[in-house]
Amino acid sequence: MQALSTFTTSDAQRIAYRFEGEAGRPVLMLSNSIATDMSMWDGVMPQLLERFRVLRYDMRGHGASDVPAGAYSLDRLGRDALELMDALELERVHFLGLSLGGMVAQWLGIHAPERIDHLVLAHTAAYLGPAADWEPRIQTILAATPNETAEAFLGNWFPAEMREKNDPALAPFRKALLETHPRGIAGALAAVRDMDLRRTITLISRPTLVIGGKFDTVTRAEHSEEIAAAIPSAKLVLLPAVHMSNVEMREGFLAEVGGFLR
Repeated sequence: MQALSTFTTSDAQRIAYRFEGEAGRPVLMLSNSIATDMSMWDGVMPQLLERFRVLRYDMRGHGASDVPAGAYSLDRLGRDALELMDALELERVHFLGLSLGGMVAQWLGIHAPERIDHLVLAHTAAYLGPAADWEPRIQTILAATPNETAEAFLGNWFPAEMREKNDPALAPFRKALLETHPRGIAGALAAVRDMDLRRTITLISRPTLVIGGKFDTVTRAEHSEEIAAAIPSAKLVLLPAVHMSNVEMREGFLAEVGGFLR
């Protein structure tokens, strides 16, 4: 595995990343769900590295990246991704984002289409309001124990069968949840709270694949359907999965992503 590297954003925050694979291959940039780190992609990395040079990173507030205080914004998270591309002198990338990462991907498709080749928007939404509903959730995260936070998120992300048999694929997610500072999760939740891309995603012009989960209770199937209907010529795929189809249905997820990016 490529060693962990860091760069510093324009607002002086250190962001951790790994850039792996053979030079000269198309670059695929991966963006994470809230309350995870880049290990959430470990299960699909061997297959992705057969075809791509893969760039993954820890969002601010997560993993080995800095954890600034206060509310984060989708604009800032999007600029973090752009500044990482700039630091590595990447003119264009394929961009795959899941959940919060899919919101960053939408932002990039709207604000920096010239930097994007293909977009994959997985288990995400253009709007998860109303904003007032989010403040109690943010306060709950700040007051909860790490174990309470971990169990709540895992319950939303994976089917009961995987959790009950303590599937080893869940281990990196549990580890990340236990180690993520509540301030980082709360800051990212504020970005979701304030996001409303329902009108502006109609401006996305890059080829787009939308992957949703039929049993997803976080970003429901209807959220994926709404995104696909709003983006011209977007392709919609609904997998029989909860929120992390890259883990729960790894082969199906890879087949859809690989076929689209081919």
